[in-house]
Amino acid sequence: MKQRRGSHSIYGLQVHLVFCTKYRYRVLRGEVQERCRDLIRQVCDALDVQIIKGVISSDHVHLHFSYPPKHSISEIVRRIKGRSARKLLQEYPSLKTRYRGGHFWGIGYGVWSTGEITEEVVNAYLEHHRERPNDPENFILE
Repeated sequence: MKQRRGSHSIYGLQVHLVFCTKYRYRVLRGEVQERCRDLIRQVCDALDVQIIKGVISSDHVHLHFSYPPKHSISEIVRRIKGRSARKLLQEYPSLKTRYRGGHFWGIGYGVWSTGEITEEVVNAYLEHHRERPNDPENFILE
């Protein structure tokens, strides 16, 4: 994992994000699919989110990306889904007949943290700071 730098931080925050079209309609095909990819790239560029890998299927999107700590995952998802939905519905009137209320994406999303450091590595590092080896406390005071 390559670490990134901000003006006052160094970070390596990466997640895998999945979200689907409302009702899992298979509308992300052809020109709509390409435009969706372009819109997601624009939003990510504006937020300084670096897309590591992405897949746009006919009814859902997978993104693996690195993001700066100044943004929350929920904010990034809100901006990606909001802008892409608004623009796609404006530019493709055929989608408006299927999505009458203007809701292009499903309500939820799935997100999982990724990276090279496992939970075991972090716990081993933190255990190294324990002064009393038999202390059962999980929150160590050094």
